[in-house]
Amino acid sequence: MPPEGKARLLVVGIGADGWTGLAERSRAAVLGADIVLGAPRQLASLPEGVRAQPWPSPLLPALDDVLAAHAGRRICVLASGDPLLSGLGTTLRDRGYDLEVLPALSSVTLARARLRWSFEETEVVTVVGRAISRVARVLAPNRKVLVLGAHAADLRELLRAGGYGESALTSLENLGAPDEHIADGWTHDPGPLTVFALVCAGPGLPLTGLPDDAFEHDGQLTKRDVRASALAHLAPAPGELLWDVGAGSGSVGIEWSRAHPLNRAVAIERDPARAERITRNAATLGVPELRVVTGPAPDVLAELPEPDAIFIGGGLTASGLLDACLATGARVVAHGVTLEAEQILANAYASRGGELTRIAVDHARPLGGFTGWTPSRTVTSWSSR
Repeated sequence: MPPEGKARLLVVGIGADGWTGLAERSRAAVLGADIVLGAPRQLASLPEGVRAQPWPSPLLPALDDVLAAHAGRRICVLASGDPLLSGLGTTLRDRGYDLEVLPALSSVTLARARLRWSFEETEVVTVVGRAISRVARVLAPNRKVLVLGAHAADLRELLRAGGYGESALTSLENLGAPDEHIADGWTHDPGPLTVFALVCAGPGLPLTGLPDDAFEHDGQLTKRDVRASALAHLAPAPGELLWDVGAGSGSVGIEWSRAHPLNRAVAIERDPARAERITRNAATLGVPELRVVTGPAPDVLAELPEPDAIFIGGGLTASGLLDACLATGARVVAHGVTLEAEQILANAYASRGGELTRIAVDHARPLGGFTGWTPSRTVTSWSSR
């Protein structure tokens, strides 16, 4: 972390048109700085006489040291477009720096202007420094999506694999610059300063309530109807963290994460093969940031970040597990299918209250020439909330 008492950083957004596109206030900030830090392509557009220094590569490991070397000076940092839109401004803020931000037009704003897409109808996904599979979460028929930081080949592969190969894909390259270029994203291979626009055409999946066959699993899966009940009691809110304990295929943690882009989840699974399967499911379903911890609970719980909610889908009979989860103060939902697990939940209900339910789901199946009911295994559920 940077030292306390440091001077405020002035972060100036600059577009692909460089110095010529800067507003008067932003120009004054650059000219008035003792040192201007930025990418070589950004610094190249500045007028002669500006005291400038390019960032090292890679940047992040050296970021704090570079800024510390200029302590006591008026520092101006150049960042692309809107510095707080998947940009350097967010990194500096998260590292504790005091900022004044002067944004330029973002690539998202320029892309929407070229396409005549409204803010309200546009979904924005950034894969800058992140997995391309994040895009899978937002794919739905007729949805309009802007993707930042993607490589064309990776995005095309993801779309085809997900059944979205018939979608309209447009590349918007060097927006705002004299060499701005808009082309068919399926055939044109653009440079790094490119926004991809997607009008989705494909099968679509709900954010939650996913069908069971959306998950790769070995039978250890919280089925859709029971999963819906669990998530209703877990009550996810934006930005919250879930522990999915005994995660199996990861279905509850994955749906929790899909419910809102700020939601986070940690899947705890003792079986290494299942843990690997959870990682694959999370990537396929668009939430690759879901963290998978391999090991037995409650042993591995002590090192995890504090949760807002906990789902115990497996391993309830492990000694001390329920008590360790309740000790976090998070809201807890626990499922059991054995008499031993049911007794633990009944005792928790007797001592702590909450809500105790039994969930029995029957599905219609062919029976001879007719249709009959096939019961699933009954699940006992206890919610501490």
